[in-house]
Amino acid sequence: MNLETVLQVEHYSDALFSFKTTRSADIRPFKAGQFTMIGMADDDVLRAYSIASAPHEEHLEFLSIKVPGGPLTERLKDIQAGDQIEVGDRPTGTLVLDNLQPGKRLWCVATGTGLAPFLSIVRDPQTFERFEQVIVTHTVRTTQELAYADLLSSLPITYYPTVTREPFQTPGRITERMDNGSLWSDLALDPWAADEDRVMICGSPEFNKELRTRLESLGFAHGTNRAPGEFVQERAFVMQRAD
Repeated sequence: MNLETVLQVEHYSDALFSFKTTRSADIRPFKAGQFTMIGMADDDVLRAYSIASAPHEEHLEFLSIKVPGGPLTERLKDIQAGDQIEVGDRPTGTLVLDNLQPGKRLWCVATGTGLAPFLSIVRDPQTFERFEQVIVTHTVRTTQELAYADLLSSLPITYYPTVTREPFQTPGRITERMDNGSLWSDLALDPWAADEDRVMICGSPEFNKELRTRLESLGFAHGTNRAPGEFVQERAFVMQRAD
């Protein structure tokens, strides 16, 4: 673990915030989509966080929920610029492009803080060398939780946010919009097919399980470090957890 200095903190709602830190030279180079460990330096509480910044950037960036009474986030939510926190120097993980077979379209399907690894992926130039089209879907409860909406709207990607608990132009869960056909009609695309589409999933355990079942029923194979496939999800930890 390295001591890194907090550079910036942004709060989006009473449940969501992001922060940037310095990036020490001895932090191992990472691949977009990987995660590392975060801690407060004065106890043994560590949690896995996907890195939201791109591999080439000189700082590190993270997206976090706020869990009342959570051993880490109850303290982490109060950090300010100039504070120091612990950051692991060996990023790892399987939610990376290398674990996908070549394809035409890349779908990054997220709920909540599951957006974090995809923020790294869509800011990595290598992503656009590998895919003709990149689509990011982000499902949240409220419009306040559409963190990074301005950034995602400015990138050469198709950004498709949905909101479940407030009025919004694309309401509901992304799976509901798949089932009623509105996702496909909105984007003028056909439903997923294993010969062209590659899918990355990051969200709640239930969401991950549901999408994996859907994809496997369509003939998609889960990719691993040893055998790339048509879809991938991070198996080492769950993004939305109770701290």
